[in-house]
Amino acid sequence: MTIRYPNGRPFQPAKASSTHKRKKIDYSNRGMTLESDINETNSYYLTHGRAVIHKKPTPVQIVNVDYPKRSAAVIKEAYFKQPSTTDYNGVYRGKYLDFEAKETRNKTSFPIQNFHEHQMEHMKKVLAQDGICFVIVRFTTFDETYLLDASHVIKAFETKETKRKSIPKSYIDSYGHLIKIGYHPRVDYLHVVDQVYFS
Repeated sequence: MTIRYPNGRPFQPAKASSTHKRKKIDYSNRGMTLESDINETNSYYLTHGRAVIHKKPTPVQIVNVDYPKRSAAVIKEAYFKQPSTTDYNGVYRGKYLDFEAKETRNKTSFPIQNFHEHQMEHMKKVLAQDGICFVIVRFTTFDETYLLDASHVIKAFETKETKRKSIPKSYIDSYGHLIKIGYHPRVDYLHVVDQVYFS
């Protein structure tokens, strides 16, 4: 199967040689750490009946399918579509919950360029319907993970062209909420959601 980006370029996963294996484990996969932690946490929540929250699949447009036999269709060519919303959504305590998860190695700020216009529009619509909407931000250098209400991210995004291109870490320290990292669940963000949105 050939999967292509919207610009037509074929997707080719990077291959690591054995000499760079340790480096890949330590650094290259760090971008997936927060996502893995949240996925594991969501599985814990689901198993224990706390919430139903899932990662949204990346939209793919299938353009070529081979049918060698009726019971075995093979996708030969597909394209990644532009994601239309945020990473996660679900239901918790009778409320719709929606959030994006991002990581940065930056020590002093979180780059606004990590977000897209369509994500801002989606978060605005969720807030307008009285849904719970936020961003989970991890500063990998400090191993600190925060929950920041979507309203702060939207405000920063709308002023990025004129005032700033990032959210200072000091701002996130002040207006965000530190999420403790544990074992089960790994990233207990619902504990913070309880304090911020239900207290």
